Amino acid sequence: MIVDAHQHVCWHDRDTDGLVRDLDEQGIDQAWLLTWEIAPNEHNESHHRFLNPIHRRTDGTHAGIPLEDLLRARDREPDRFIVGYAPHPLMGDAAALFEAAHAIYDIRVCGEWKCRMLIDDPRCLNLFRTAGRLKCPVVLHLDVPYRTNTDGIPAYRSEWYGGTVENLARTLDACPETCFIGHAPGFWREISGDADGDADLYPSGPVTPGGRLHDMFDRHPNLFADLSAGSGLRALSRDPEHARRFIVQFSNRLLFARDNYGGELQTFLDTLNLPSNVCERLYRNNAKGLLTS
Repeated sequence: MIVDAHQHVCWHDRDTDGLVRDLDEQGIDQAWLLTWEIAPNEHNESHHRFLNPIHRRTDGTHAGIPLEDLLRARDREPDRFIVGYAPHPLMGDAAALFEAAHAIYDIRVCGEWKCRMLIDDPRCLNLFRTAGRLKCPVVLHLDVPYRTNTDGIPAYRSEWYGGTVENLARTLDACPETCFIGHAPGFWREISGDADGDADLYPSGPVTPGGRLHDMFDRHPNLFADLSAGSGLRALSRDPEHARRFIVQFSNRLLFARDNYGGELQTFLDTLNLPSNVCERLYRNNAKGLLTS
């Protein structure tokens, strides 16, 4: 059995039927469907090219990937999809909304949390603690607000989410009963010790010693990570020898996930000749364990 632990529906030009066809083509048995609530002040027109046009607001901003699309997909394929939901903490009482969704719709995951606010904001911590109490893992999208430019000077990036690994560490300490799944460029760049000085959104080249992710996993038993999207795959494929050591070392913390379509990640993982017990954890056991803990 293969579980895709980070997926969306009605985006990148595919409806539910298109997603199911892709899952069948890739031999994937089950997928976690995640929401993405976009606050009006986080609007970016470039998002329109891959989001469902039905959810454009009257003011021209876009609502993102709402819970209703996920529920419709699960109604059609109840054994295929696990539904996640992350209400935006700047748009109402996120903790109360999540608890209601868990009770009414059997929400199993808090995700995808992707908000332009610090993840250790008290309103976010309240949501995360509620998710932990309900035994729901939290999927976090992390994009740093500053990235060093080619002159070595930290430059502000207007499209950031969550903050830095320091904000993540404080969140992990503040919510020890909650399991967090890290994701996105701001998270995966920390696999390498040169993250602070790298100007690229998706760093390349050999991984250098001192990557903070290693210490984060060692210090925080409630931290996991998914391998989804360009960020996860590029963090691994930039240095395949390191990738194999990293996956084997943290095999009980990593989840197979795509955040898109196709078999590029599976193809790369196949080249690493991973032990069978590592593959079992990566492709299914870790994801299923987080839903039954």
